[in-house]
Amino acid sequence: MAKVSFNLNGKPVCCEAEGDEILTDTIRSRFKLTGTKRGCGTGDCGACTVLVDDVAVRSCTMLTGMVEGKSVTTIEGLGTIDQLHPVQQAFVDVNAVQCGFCIPGMVLTAYALLKEIPSPTEEEIRIAISGNLCRCTGYQKIVEAIQLASKRMQEKKGL
Repeated sequence: MAKVSFNLNGKPVCCEAEGDEILTDTIRSRFKLTGTKRGCGTGDCGACTVLVDDVAVRSCTMLTGMVEGKSVTTIEGLGTIDQLHPVQQAFVDVNAVQCGFCIPGMVLTAYALLKEIPSPTEEEIRIAISGNLCRCTGYQKIVEAIQLASKRMQEKKGL
């Protein structure tokens, strides 16, 4: 077991983790944050997406020790029940959620995209979410949600 210290959703945390323990399991088991899903286990579906230093990563292919000294954000750390993040709110407003399994990873991927490209084209959005699999929505509502979030975030900045 190795001691790992990092920021989780804006708060400093520390835990002991096995050398081969993946970040998905640490987040879910040790910190009881269940928004991060364990889907394929190979980094192909995107359900386990979290932000590490504001970059969207697949937590099922990342060892917990790799986040030593870094900042990790899960879906629980993006907004609150009383104050959703604009990306979360846009997903609600355009009804881009069906079963919901993929949505935490999809929202965090969208957040990372909008941080890098505040006004992405539809093609840029589709490329960004191409690694996040959804079996329910057909992606159109998800694209619309990301476009709406982009618009709202730009308006809020006064751009």
